[in-house]
Amino acid sequence: MHELDLTRRNPLIDPSLQIWGWETSVYLFLGGIVAGMMIISGYFLFRGRYRETESTSTILPFLSLVLLSTGMLALFLDLEYKVHVWRMYATFQVTSPMSWGSWILILVYPALFLNMLVRQPHWIETRIPLFERWSALLHRHPVGMKTVGIVNMLLGGMLGIYTGVLLSAFGARPLWNSPVLGFLFLVSGLSSAAAFVHLFARNRWERELLAKSDNAFLTIELFVLALFVIGLITSTRAHQDAALLLLSGVYAPVFWVFVIGVGILVPLFLQTLAVTHRIAHSAIPPVLVIVGGLILRFVIVAAGQVSHWTRVAGLP
Repeated sequence: MHELDLTRRNPLIDPSLQIWGWETSVYLFLGGIVAGMMIISGYFLFRGRYRETESTSTILPFLSLVLLSTGMLALFLDLEYKVHVWRMYATFQVTSPMSWGSWILILVYPALFLNMLVRQPHWIETRIPLFERWSALLHRHPVGMKTVGIVNMLLGGMLGIYTGVLLSAFGARPLWNSPVLGFLFLVSGLSSAAAFVHLFARNRWERELLAKSDNAFLTIELFVLALFVIGLITSTRAHQDAALLLLSGVYAPVFWVFVIGVGILVPLFLQTLAVTHRIAHSAIPPVLVIVGGLILRFVIVAAGQVSHWTRVAGLP
């Protein structure tokens, strides 16, 4: 192992090493949580949950539009050449993950809008009568509504995977250069979305389903994180050094305490007690899951910018 060289720069001390700022981490988190909410709301729509008066399917598409727009704003603020953003939509590059992501986002907005038309919150319906007429038209075609649900689930899955593929395409950063990263961000986004929806779900069946689903997502996330680390450790020396940034380097305390402990293990334990009716459901586990999902993005983005093929940074 290399001796710890405190003279080497790292983004915790020297922000000049960072290619992307906090805006990118926020965008990746909000994009992941919206992807998860699209899959959940699409599933609820496919199951006909919109007929239930207390179903969260009423508000999920609207919240997704707000959160996705906030994430897009954060990404826009991080762009160096903001006036050239329109060029992303002047072409389509099959081999470019960013090009795929840009066009996926263009498709996500109308899919969410159609989902919102199925059943809007009362305060929207009363202010925009046109939405009510469009909604009535959609209700006359049940197959069409199921199709909207399927489209939302598919686009949600593509959006969730894209948030990880966007990083993994950067071969110059060994920590990001993993095929597992896309699936990790998808599962983490599903977990954060299930936790977020669980916070305001009033329907008992949905609350139980979301808690049980979140437990499954958290368990899968643990295994995917293990595969992510194992893939790095069993690869080249640069990948091994990148893995050590998370396991025992400068990012290890945040990774082990806040991502693994606070973000996965603690809420998994508490929600297991809740779904087995040993304790009451509370807001604590969902909040911990959401915080853990956000910190995961910050750690992966920051540590990835430290990892390098020709320099070992901040390792013991």
